[in-house]
Amino acid sequence: MKKKRYKKLTAILAAVLLLCSGIPVMAAEVNNGTTYPVSTNAIANWPQGPDTYSETAVLMDADTGAILYNKGMDEKRYPASITKIMTALLALEHSSLDEEVTFTEECLADQTSDSGNLGMKVGEILTMRQCLMALMIRSANDVATQIAVHVAGSVSAFADMMNQRAQELGCVNTHFVNASGMPDENHYTTAHDMALIFQQAIKNQDFLDIIGTQSFTIEPTNMNPESRVLNTHHALLSASAPEHYDGCFGGKTGVTAASKNTLVSGAARNGMTLIAVAMRADAGQVCQDHINMFDYGFNNFQKVEVPGGAVTIPQNAQIEDLTTTESEEVRETYYFNQNYFVGTGTKSEEIQQETEEPETLTPEVTQEPQKGQVKETAENSGDEEKETYKLIIDILIGLIGMTVIIMIISVVRKKRKRKKRKRGRK
Repeated sequence: MKKKRYKKLTAILAAVLLLCSGIPVMAAEVNNGTTYPVSTNAIANWPQGPDTYSETAVLMDADTGAILYNKGMDEKRYPASITKIMTALLALEHSSLDEEVTFTEECLADQTSDSGNLGMKVGEILTMRQCLMALMIRSANDVATQIAVHVAGSVSAFADMMNQRAQELGCVNTHFVNASGMPDENHYTTAHDMALIFQQAIKNQDFLDIIGTQSFTIEPTNMNPESRVLNTHHALLSASAPEHYDGCFGGKTGVTAASKNTLVSGAARNGMTLIAVAMRADAGQVCQDHINMFDYGFNNFQKVEVPGGAVTIPQNAQIEDLTTTESEEVRETYYFNQNYFVGTGTKSEEIQQETEEPETLTPEVTQEPQKGQVKETAENSGDEEKETYKLIIDILIGLIGMTVIIMIISVVRKKRKRKKRKRGRK
């Protein structure tokens, strides 16, 4: 319990420091309705990607960080409930799945008729695991709000934690004000930033288990006698949906009037793990965009191992076609067409040093000594032992002698002091 409290206090303190750091909150510059070109199609020798219904979109390799498809990926849009990916990530980082969450009045504010919620009551108790299932499967806004209060003490403090974590992950066009994604002009992100957040989240096995769950039942609670059955809204994950995509391991859906449909998904095939994000499309269109982007990625690209890392390059490209730059952090950055990032690795000289180190630790093998040499070695060894014992004995004798001398001097001094005292009395 002390460790959990310490984590929460640390998180809250970090959020307060960020709030007091003087960073201004900028109003969103969300250009809804603006269309953008597929910029990756302008890269020479890069596979031509499909257009999307969504206003902005991105396809990223989760392992290498290479952007395979870019359509306005850094343009701000309202995220709606894909916000809950960050909420789940922070909950997993600052709490345990077994701890109890008691619902308070704060959760009632988001129980509106036009939003998803679980209908929680004040005083009702769920485990954090149940909360996260409701958050990601049902997309329950009341649960999102209570998670925020449970972890950080308030929604605003939790939003500060969200913004700090987003900055740590490299997000530069994101600002959160709540844990649910409820509409707010200062609550916005980009397709690229959401891909970075999802990339971090899927490193957590608990997060993967949660988003990969198609159906979950919350058993009766202390204030609700009935079970609640949750079914996924993610069509690419659902085995019964016509949009089901082989290899999709989950993600998060979102929809509001301002954001339209938003979607984040992950899929794995042929040793590649891809992340797709699409923002602001009509119902049904966003799923088709993800299917088209995934097909484009898996059919046209390959992940290739390089020393200390990997790169994602077109199917017909070779490692020899890439250029590299080295950094002081002992990393190599790989580029396609000299300037397009496709992955990182470790400097070749660093790998050479790592391979050489074990050799220096290997003891040298010497030839077996001859019979005459064995006797001589034994005699030398015996002489060395005798000398060592003699040295130890000499040291002990010296210490004893010094101790005796110190004791004699002490006795003599005491006698002299006694004589002086007697003379003084006379």
